[in-house]
Amino acid sequence: MSETTEHDDRSRSVPADGRTSHAQPQRDSINLDSTIDSIESKRALKEGERVRGDLKGQKARGWTEKLITRTTSGAIYAITILVCLFLGPQATALLVAAMSWLCCSEFFRIVRMSGRMPNEVLGLAASVAFPISVLIHSALLIFIIFVLVVAVGVWYVVTPRANIGDVAATVFGPLYTGLMLSAVVLIRVCDAGVDGALLTFGVMGSVWINDAFAYFVGSRLGRHRLAPRISPNKSWEGLIGGIVGSLLIWVIMVIVGVRGITLPLAILCGLASGVAGVIGDLVESRIKRGAGVKDSGNLMPGHGGLLDRSDSMIFGCMTAYFILLLGGIL
Repeated sequence: MSETTEHDDRSRSVPADGRTSHAQPQRDSINLDSTIDSIESKRALKEGERVRGDLKGQKARGWTEKLITRTTSGAIYAITILVCLFLGPQATALLVAAMSWLCCSEFFRIVRMSGRMPNEVLGLAASVAFPISVLIHSALLIFIIFVLVVAVGVWYVVTPRANIGDVAATVFGPLYTGLMLSAVVLIRVCDAGVDGALLTFGVMGSVWINDAFAYFVGSRLGRHRLAPRISPNKSWEGLIGGIVGSLLIWVIMVIVGVRGITLPLAILCGLASGVAGVIGDLVESRIKRGAGVKDSGNLMPGHGGLLDRSDSMIFGCMTAYFILLLGGIL
């Protein structure tokens, strides 16, 4: 009787153990399938964000790549200018003349896309002549303006297809680029030595730092749009950050003792050139928006064209030049 009972117990226990050993893998398989389904469901929910590039990882990667590209091309640009500044006024004038030609060429490209037909030969020639003339005498700037206006007037008279918009674009292009960028040469020729190079580099550096601080502060903290219809990415927070950066460079020039710049004059230059740089940026943005283009060119990766990189300098350096001139530094 006991043997029969023991045999029955073993018989009942064996199927039970067998069912248990087969059930465990089944439960593991079900859990794995559930996990995969959950992951796929979450992925499907984020598919729209992934396509738009709105995922956190995509944003971080895109921002980092853009920053590296922008910094690298900006560093090459700054080093080239720094070398020319310390080589002397002649090298500086040649570099600025090349910059003026490229910026004016990009400007004419934009206005052509908006339907205008400027005389590029006259405009580009004037844009190069402005910075070179400073090496001879600053009064030649006025003479070149006179020659430009007369030459464009003659071209308008003898060219039936030209209209007043073409004339305006032809004259404005070199004034906007070559004449305004001549401020860099005007500052550099005040002293052919190291002090002149340091002062010029400080003026240009304040504009660059203004742009850099505005970009970083605006991209991180920007909430209140400065000019949403013209440049949606500009913010008041970025404007303030840029001006702080500009002031920082000018204060450093006071500490170093560059050409005896006083603190009040440095603060005035920092504020005025910082605001002027932002105005220059907005002016170029308005020109591009009028033609329906995003960048003036593709010469500088991460920045666009040279005009995109120099728009703040066009207004900022000329503003600093006049303040330094009236302040007795030049």
